[in-house]
Amino acid sequence: MGDRGGSGSAAAAEVPPPGTVIAAIPYWDLGAGTAAVEANRHVVDEISPWIYNVGPTGAVQSAVPRRDTATANTTMAKLRALGVPLLPSVSNLVGGEFSYDAVAPVLHDPATMKRNISSITQLAVSQNYAGIDLDYEELQGDDREAFSAFVRELADSLHGAHKTLSVAVFAKTDDAGSDQRNVAQDYAAIGAAADEVRLMTYDYHWSTSPPGPIAPAGWVHDVLAYATTVIPPQKLVLGLDQAGYDWSGDQGATISYAQAVSLASSHGVTVQWDPLSQSPWFRYSDSTGEHEVWFENAASLQAKRAVAEPFGVHSVFLWMYAPPDPALWADLAPHAASPSSTGGSG
Repeated sequence: MGDRGGSGSAAAAEVPPPGTVIAAIPYWDLGAGTAAVEANRHVVDEISPWIYNVGPTGAVQSAVPRRDTATANTTMAKLRALGVPLLPSVSNLVGGEFSYDAVAPVLHDPATMKRNISSITQLAVSQNYAGIDLDYEELQGDDREAFSAFVRELADSLHGAHKTLSVAVFAKTDDAGSDQRNVAQDYAAIGAAADEVRLMTYDYHWSTSPPGPIAPAGWVHDVLAYATTVIPPQKLVLGLDQAGYDWSGDQGATISYAQAVSLASSHGVTVQWDPLSQSPWFRYSDSTGEHEVWFENAASLQAKRAVAEPFGVHSVFLWMYAPPDPALWADLAPHAASPSSTGGSG
């Protein structure tokens, strides 16, 4: 859950008003992500290290592979030293995949739910975190009421400890959305309980879909048009993905912004700008066949911020699969005078 292009001609957009900037750093990018945040401390208002998951009994545990524990502890100390509020993420990612079996007992067994809520709250208190970001994914439609009740109870518990709750939700343009995981997330109920609702406005195209833009601006508009009817805009946080996909045949490999730039350069191709989706892309050929790459750069991410501005949504979170286009940090700075107005410079 980015990226940059070589050349292109994105139309200049108005600079959105200042909002909260959140760096969401997964455990596999903890080192590079932390270095990027350290270098741009003046831009970042919150940090969410994505380092916890739910264990078999409902208790929270570390999601960091054991071999990386020492490095992760050192990196977390660096993040604390920045003095930026930490809201680590707790997910149901197990063994590299989101596990429904891991989270189902939390929703449907009262004792496990109570244990999970208590464990999350104790984590926030014992580690002096500002709050917790909840990222329970791949739920079923029948979980809707149970998940809403869980979010309410978790929010009450965290608020009682003077901690905040953020909840990550899948993007959708109406209440039902396009699949069961959309049905499971009642935007209105979640928005009423949580302090932040992080819209995962990306993966419109994904690794097993046909090639295409990761987060087309028109789709982001439609997601916000719905979300702001049921959640106060000041609680909404726009998700900006920092990764892309390199499709070959019917499979896309996740790539970083830097990898996309390198691919275009090494194959001598020019990055194109798609004006409809406001996204950079290019094609190249190698020994395995034809490839099509779509990714995100500073211009495409600013285009989405411009889409969000009329809705009163000014806060963003950067899903830092890998460090973003370096130009993005200047665009996010409170003193930024103008957004990127081209597809980047490769």
